[in-house]
Amino acid sequence: MKKSMLTKLGILLLAVVFLTAFGTVAAAKKIKVGGLMDCTGATSDVGKDYAIGMMDAFKYINSQGGVNGKKLKYTWFDYGYRIPEAITKYKMLKRLGSVAIMGWGTGDTEALSPTVNKDKIPYVSASYSAHLTNPAKTPYNLFFSSDYSTNARSCITAWFDKKWSKHPDFGKRKPRFAACYMFASPYCSAPIKAIKNQAKLLGFEVGPDQDVSLFALDTKSQVMALKKFKPDLVWHGNTTMSVAATVRDAYALGLGAGWIVNNWGFDENLPRLAGKAAEGVMGATPCAFFGQDVKNMDLVVSSAEKYSPGVPLGKRLIRTVQAWGDALVLWEALKRADAAGVDVSKKGSGPAIMKKGFETMRNFDIGLGAAPISYTAKDHRAATGCRVQEWKGGKFQVVEDVNLKKRWPKLWDKTEKEGGFFGY
Repeated sequence: MKKSMLTKLGILLLAVVFLTAFGTVAAAKKIKVGGLMDCTGATSDVGKDYAIGMMDAFKYINSQGGVNGKKLKYTWFDYGYRIPEAITKYKMLKRLGSVAIMGWGTGDTEALSPTVNKDKIPYVSASYSAHLTNPAKTPYNLFFSSDYSTNARSCITAWFDKKWSKHPDFGKRKPRFAACYMFASPYCSAPIKAIKNQAKLLGFEVGPDQDVSLFALDTKSQVMALKKFKPDLVWHGNTTMSVAATVRDAYALGLGAGWIVNNWGFDENLPRLAGKAAEGVMGATPCAFFGQDVKNMDLVVSSAEKYSPGVPLGKRLIRTVQAWGDALVLWEALKRADAAGVDVSKKGSGPAIMKKGFETMRNFDIGLGAAPISYTAKDHRAATGCRVQEWKGGKFQVVEDVNLKKRWPKLWDKTEKEGGFFGY
């Protein structure tokens, strides 16, 4: 009897050990994804909605079974748009075992890229800097969107195509172009070389830049400086708050120029903040605005209602949609790599996720009004052009879908050293 009880106790202990071990293995199969977001810093005017959208997206992904049955554990930090803080939080996410990280700003993403290369962790960012699109330099950096340089080139091309020909001085002189942006910000300055090159390619006269802070609420001195040059067109590379302030001051002071804006300065809040001064402002739109009738937008809206009920739908922005864009390309890459036999929950799986996941995508359609996405081992530019829209008559309207590769194929395929579009 005593021996029988000891045997049963031993079996029970073995069962406990087995179940504990099994539970540990099961827990290890959770795919850990990290996130660095700006909810309190210089770009929080657009960052907060993006952060909420990213949480919504990962909750939806898990509701659909995660990655072929394996759930994702998403852990994120607000780093306040401070590069040292981003580096500290990145190290923490690495220690937590993140197999991929959803990043944010250009300054921190570019600063982290050598470390990301060394760690071999796929880093899907909200920075669309073209400096991150050459796998020979940054093999683990990606994003779903057209890059900032492509956006800028597309915007100035769309204005030249659709607006300049209607100008009273068309055919009499060159159009005049100037740029406003925060000189010290890597995000704001990232596409300046590209847009000036495009301006020269199209035959613009290029004037002096104006330094506008991301925190700017009064830009009258910069607008008065612009008036001396008399630009026909101004590029603004900041985020929505300072873009709205500049457009508003330009309207009040009678600058009389057209405006084109990088994607992070062009959203549903621009007309709310700039009022009638926003009429005619054009901008880069890598995806549809929140709630527009496009493929998969129903998932974005229903998830916003379900997972973030405290945020009114009327306050949600295109930033939510952009977050979904990055989340969906990561999801697809993980599913492809997992189906190819990669243990995507395992630390060190980054190279296989890149090769068997991201770099197998060819014209992959995520919906959301985004361009089809392609990545190769030699080119991480996700798209070859950008949709340019305009705030007109109380709504956003498409101006032109610009395809740079189709229009200038030789320049698109050449490297930066060869004088082409690649890398800037």
